[in-house]
Amino acid sequence: MTNNSFCICPLASGSKGNSLFVSCLKNSILIDAGLSGIEIQRRLNLLNINPESLTAIIITHEHSDHIKGAGILSRRFKLPVYITQKTYEAAQGIGKIEDLCFFDCGTPFEIDQILVTPFSTSHDAKDPAGLTMEYNGHKIGIATDLGIVTTLVKEHLKNSNILYLESNHDLDMLINGSYPWHLKQRIKGRTGHLSNMDAGILVSELRTDALKHVILAHLSEENNCPKKAVQEISKSLNGSNVVLHVARPDQPGTIIKL
Repeated sequence: MTNNSFCICPLASGSKGNSLFVSCLKNSILIDAGLSGIEIQRRLNLLNINPESLTAIIITHEHSDHIKGAGILSRRFKLPVYITQKTYEAAQGIGKIEDLCFFDCGTPFEIDQILVTPFSTSHDAKDPAGLTMEYNGHKIGIATDLGIVTTLVKEHLKNSNILYLESNHDLDMLINGSYPWHLKQRIKGRTGHLSNMDAGILVSELRTDALKHVILAHLSEENNCPKKAVQEISKSLNGSNVVLHVARPDQPGTIIKL
């Protein structure tokens, strides 16, 4: 990971844990750390990435499937944690963080060579954030845990070269599944999670010649399957050369380079 490429790789994605690796030059960032510290280290090792090469952690919101390993990794490798004040206050169990870097949604900041622009999303957390990350003329858009797609979300994600996007559930599977009704209502509500259909609509609106890869993330193991998600989003790609990937809960994905 020491070349000039801008790289992204999902380490885990789903209701049991989320973590995304982004790297350029000697700058290696985790977006969320929702597995145990030891499991994140194991998955990095599977990719031949030395955990000691990590330089920062960014937290998008306080739910346990996004913060579980953040505290231990921060303490073990002396990593700064970038997080909003409200998210930190709500992040029970994250433990003591020696190097806290607070950010505000809407205010860009830099981590070494990477420009990070956080933006507000609609989700049932205190101060949830999506992110864009820019380096060397390339842009990665990251938006999971979305209840709805707002104009703000679309504005930030436009002109991305890689989209890491929630495609949480198939609506029919959710409605006809085993979840209690109140949970179904939460998932498909304005502060819940994005359906395959809504993700597909967003991809169709964001598809440009600049877009090279779409990574579908946060698929529900109960209310979705990779085949259904890929089928739905493929319609939105309309035969273009965009490469479609699915982030998995049980193993890291492939490293994608720009």
